[in-house]
Amino acid sequence: MKFLISMHINPAVLDALTDEEKAAIGDGHGRFMEALKRSGELITTQALVDPSQAAVVSVRNGQPVVTDGPFLESKEYLGGFYMIDCEDKERAIELAAQIPDAAIEGLGIEVRQVMFADGQLEA
Repeated sequence: MKFLISMHINPAVLDALTDEEKAAIGDGHGRFMEALKRSGELITTQALVDPSQAAVVSVRNGQPVVTDGPFLESKEYLGGFYMIDCEDKERAIELAAQIPDAAIEGLGIEVRQVMFADGQLEA
C-alpha cells in the first residue's frame, strides 16, 4: 500500500529551535531516509521551499493568471513529504512517528493513503 507522509511546518516553531535542535532534525531525517531505503519502503522524498516563493496559477477567461505567494495564508505550510510503500496503515503510522518533526510540539505529520496513481485505483 502506498502512503503520503506529509510534514507540516510552522515557521515560528522552527525559529524558536536552537541550531543544535535544527541540526538534530536534519540528522534524524537522514537516518530515517536511510532506514526506509534499507527496508525498501521509500518511493521518494522531497522538501519544498518556503511558500513565499510559490506561484498560484488560475485560468480566467482562457488566460492564466499568476500571483506570487502561497495559495492560502496560514501560519503552517507543507514543508515536504515522503512517499512510501508499506504493508498497511499501521506500519505507515509507525514510520511517521519516527520522523523527528513528530516529537516537536507545533509541527505536524499527516499520513494519507494514496487512492490512485498513474490512473489506476488502489485496492
